[in-house]
Amino acid sequence: MKQLALGIIDPPAPTFDNFVAGRNAELITILRAQCRPDAAERMVYLWGDAGCGRTHLLGAAARAAEAAGLRPAWFPDVTDAASEFVLVDDVERLDIATQTALFVCYNEVRDAGGRLLAAGKVPPAQLPLRPELLTRLAWGLVYQVHALTDREKSLALEQHARARGLHLPTEVSAYLLRHERRDLPSLMAMLDALDRYSLEAQRPITVPLLRELLQASAASRSFQEDTT
Repeated sequence: MKQLALGIIDPPAPTFDNFVAGRNAELITILRAQCRPDAAERMVYLWGDAGCGRTHLLGAAARAAEAAGLRPAWFPDVTDAASEFVLVDDVERLDIATQTALFVCYNEVRDAGGRLLAAGKVPPAQLPLRPELLTRLAWGLVYQVHALTDREKSLALEQHARARGLHLPTEVSAYLLRHERRDLPSLMAMLDALDRYSLEAQRPITVPLLRELLQASAASRSFQEDTT
């Protein structure tokens, strides 16, 4: 069981396919298009509360762009040779010097025919940034990333379980939402681990079984922290 718990800490790599769109279907279509070499819309800004999935979407865009033959680069680790697709997260945290660098980077990317995908917690007009940078961020498309409701997360977990041939009791998904990380990739990873543990233990998926797994996961994390 401890060996199993060690494998459930990290969620899977972010992709568009493992992001449950909910009310973000139009946004996903826009981002998929931006990741293609022939993209018409090149500048996009995403905003939303913590846990809404905007960081997941940036990671998914980086993977999709690379798969399409582009060279994504995360700001501020950007060079002239890697300006085809620049990604920047948490723009509200940028200091004055880095804001200036992003302003210059934005102009260079636009002039070179590249693309930029930025994200923050609030719309551009509410960002505590230099006015000229705010103007640039608002030039392209601006989309709010809507967080999934608990009901949508439960439905997504049930769909994932059915795809694996599992019966997921409602009380198990409710317990997961109350006691585990609430972003969907982490919830999916925990469900996969619960499936494996259920098979190993030859016991049905129940809240007590899930509670055992969460306790083992917490214990293994504590052990790892103590030995590093």
